[in-house]
Amino acid sequence: MTPPPKRLLLRRSLSASLSLALAAFGTAAAVVLSSAPPARAAGVPAPSPLAVPGRGATVPFKEQEAEYAATNGTLIGPNRLYGTLPSEASGRQAVTLDAVGEYVEFTLTAPANAMSFRYSLPDSADGTGRDASIDVRVGDGAPKSVPVTSKYGWYYGGYPFNNNPGDTNPHHFYDEARTMFGSTLPIGTKVRLQVASTAASPTFTIDLADFEQAGAPVGRPSGALDVVSDFGADPTGATDSTGRIQAAVDAGRAQGKEVYIPQGTFQVRDHIVVDKVTLRGAGPWYSVLTGRDPSNRSKAVGVYGKYAADGGSTDVTLKDFAIIGDIRERVDNDQVNAIGGAMSNSVVDNIWMQHTKCGAWMDGPMDNFTVKNSRILDQTADGVNFHYGVTNSTVTNTFVRNTGDDGLAMWAENVPNVKNKFTFNTVILPILANNIVTYGGKDITISDNVMSDTITNGGGLHVANRYPGVNSGRGTAVSGITTAARNTLIRTGNNDFNWRFGVGAIWFSGLNEPINATINITDTEILDSSYAAIHLIEGATNGLHFDNVRIDGAGTYALQIQAPGTATFTNVVATHIAQSNPIHNCVGSGFQITRGSGNSGWYADPPVCTGTWPDPVWTNGGVPGSGTDPTDPPTDPTDPPTDPPTDPGNLALGRPVTESGHADVYGAANAVDGNANSYWESTNHAFPQTITVDLGAPRAVKRVVLKLPPATAWATRTQTLSVSGSPDNSSYSSLKGSADYVFDPAGGNTATVALPGTSARYLRLTFTANTGWPAGQLSELEVYTS
Repeated sequence: MTPPPKRLLLRRSLSASLSLALAAFGTAAAVVLSSAPPARAAGVPAPSPLAVPGRGATVPFKEQEAEYAATNGTLIGPNRLYGTLPSEASGRQAVTLDAVGEYVEFTLTAPANAMSFRYSLPDSADGTGRDASIDVRVGDGAPKSVPVTSKYGWYYGGYPFNNNPGDTNPHHFYDEARTMFGSTLPIGTKVRLQVASTAASPTFTIDLADFEQAGAPVGRPSGALDVVSDFGADPTGATDSTGRIQAAVDAGRAQGKEVYIPQGTFQVRDHIVVDKVTLRGAGPWYSVLTGRDPSNRSKAVGVYGKYAADGGSTDVTLKDFAIIGDIRERVDNDQVNAIGGAMSNSVVDNIWMQHTKCGAWMDGPMDNFTVKNSRILDQTADGVNFHYGVTNSTVTNTFVRNTGDDGLAMWAENVPNVKNKFTFNTVILPILANNIVTYGGKDITISDNVMSDTITNGGGLHVANRYPGVNSGRGTAVSGITTAARNTLIRTGNNDFNWRFGVGAIWFSGLNEPINATINITDTEILDSSYAAIHLIEGATNGLHFDNVRIDGAGTYALQIQAPGTATFTNVVATHIAQSNPIHNCVGSGFQITRGSGNSGWYADPPVCTGTWPDPVWTNGGVPGSGTDPTDPPTDPTDPPTDPPTDPGNLALGRPVTESGHADVYGAANAVDGNANSYWESTNHAFPQTITVDLGAPRAVKRVVLKLPPATAWATRTQTLSVSGSPDNSSYSSLKGSADYVFDPAGGNTATVALPGTSARYLRLTFTANTGWPAGQLSELEVYTS
């Protein structure tokens, strides 16, 4: 429930309260506030994935992070804990605006006529998302209202996830919007993102802005067919143009002519199937394909080659346009990708792909396919996946951010992937799984890339015999020579919510069968890893060679060895490793190390084997920060980390609950309703206060998660409480003694209580103090057996 205004103001931070108070006097007061001398967000310095010379994609924009800009908003982060808002921000920091007049102000470092910005709005109560707008203000000019939405974010539950806010595991918080200024702004121009109203959204969190000098629209090539003037496609997007564009493409193939998409936004509700044709636009800022079938939601905009079973397509060029879809959920069987099918001897060049399921999911067999100079943003699944017999194919000079699964992947399911390459790409913030991965494959090259900010259940670079159809019997296992050269990894690897321990920045898995190949990791930087820098698990990996590798910062270990293997190390230098013993190895001599010259900082004899996992320590550009991590890993993990959790989830959700008392309308049922915005508040000024949940049967409870509403209207507070359990709601025994728990909006207003696993049907929390309000408060009481 929304608290009364008097409580809202009391719980706000001082700056937010002042902003609201001024806004109450009208627009003039808000303008005075916004024109005050700007403050800096003072973000913690963190290495940028766009500042690595000679590696990654050469992008057409200049990026600025909100945490280093001028603002009167609130800095959040740095924080890498999964499920918190800053954990999915670039550099794990952002700025939240929660009052009229609050802003983030950027100063241009190069001329620009366009910008895109990454942001997050809260989800709606029903999970369908909310629409709002934010002002873009250039200098002292009139503001331009730009639409923003949360409809493409906020997923819940286990894989492949849902849109139910009552479920656990909220994630995928951010989206991107773009706009053009109408003219070229010179260096030094100040551009603000500023809140004009909080009626449609109570908060606007700004992560970054990309400023670009978009080239003029590309004109119609000589002799090309025009989808508008020649075939009647509708550039306003008011009517469905699918059939008319398909007719133009078919005619282009038959006549041997290019097909041109002029400026406009075109409604496309099914695949445009291409074969032996060039489809070219006026540029990705000008020619946009968008749309989805209003009744059959499994049909949506996409440009596809013919499937391999139908002969596949060949000699296709897609160039200079955008495919911006309307996919708001993940349904793995739906072919709602921006680009798909099979295309041999084909090129995708300068295509903007956004809001589709995958950027390009290519199903072979197919050969000699290239994606280059493109952008892949805000996907519900992979950025690119070379699947099922893709050979001699490449993704290069492509920028990938905010995918719902692997950023760039190769998966040799049943048919070999051979001699594919991922080179000079920048892959940032995959919300699940890895930045770059090859599942099986022969003679694969992954080089000159930058990978940063893995969120959960994966690492930066992964080489594995995992997933169905990857095995030597079919010739699809990792084989030949895998080359991973001149890559930079920043803040990669993270906690796996199935395994409940960290995944390394570079990791190897022999789950299906041991890897027996040559894998060369050379001239590589592994910076500020969230957990281990190098990790082996799930079966042996043999033939590893690390040469000229710099490890600078690892949240736990330099090497995390959970499987046998063989590796050579030459000129491998490690610094700033969190643990005093840099190797965790419980397989003993099963992992054979051969040391060459020039090594330091990563070797120990004997290594440590503790059976528990330490909390990570994150340097984030030199400033340490602790994370929290479970300490009881399973002894024999068998499930791939992208599988859904196997535990029963939140046992308290919807269960009967009682209380010692409550204030106003804030009853105990609010704490188990799955809605983080409603809350229980005990009787005021009357400690101690209790809340008790009936789990329905005795359960071995190991973890209780306590939440307050996530809005920044709730200032940081510390609550003192204890936990007890009972088999019969009569006699209670202590499960956790009284302790202080901090609820910080910057960290999601969440606290976790670890319990010993004692069986109990009834769980009782007893509150004795609260620094933020004279009562016990909870928006959610979540109970877990893991």
